[in-house]
Amino acid sequence: MALATSSTITLHVNGERRTLPVDHRTTLLDALRDHLELTGSKKGCDHGQCGACTVVLDGRRAVSCLQLAVAAEGREVTTIEGVADGDTLHPVQQAFIELDGYQCGYCTPGQICSAIAVIEEHAAGWPSAATEDVRPEAGPPPLDADEIRERMSGNLCRCGAYVSIVQAVARAAEAAQGKTAQGEDLAGAEAGTAVTA
Repeated sequence: MALATSSTITLHVNGERRTLPVDHRTTLLDALRDHLELTGSKKGCDHGQCGACTVVLDGRRAVSCLQLAVAAEGREVTTIEGVADGDTLHPVQQAFIELDGYQCGYCTPGQICSAIAVIEEHAAGWPSAATEDVRPEAGPPPLDADEIRERMSGNLCRCGAYVSIVQAVARAAEAAQGKTAQGEDLAGAEAGTAVTA
């Protein structure tokens, strides 16, 4: 009996359910680019070494050239096309524009998707190879240039825009941290109001 070599799968891409037939050997990158016409994710090395194809998969970064599309069925996939909120750019996108975190732009979608996940990983307290104190009670290390470089090391920029990329990630992280602090202050103020009311 011959085994099936293709399936119809459903991917949750940028908040939309997308159903498509794929060969079982189709990578997530090829499914996004060739089947769904989401060409923001780039095919660089096709070996998981350059990061140009990075997407956010269930909240974590993934190189989509090494991920089979059938293995992503039912999971949340966010590509560069889905990180903005309508016409409002994501803070990482805005920081890349303001600080020239790109040159030719080929690696930029993967850099941005990776940076979004890096900021969330750091905020959650995940250590990196550059983290000096990895004890949970130490809390997240400062997201300094060394931490950013280490955490973004899977994304290559052949133009060499690394200095600006590090600055852009740092600025976006500061914006995210400020937003969280404002949310905590607002929640505290609301809680205080509720208690005194």
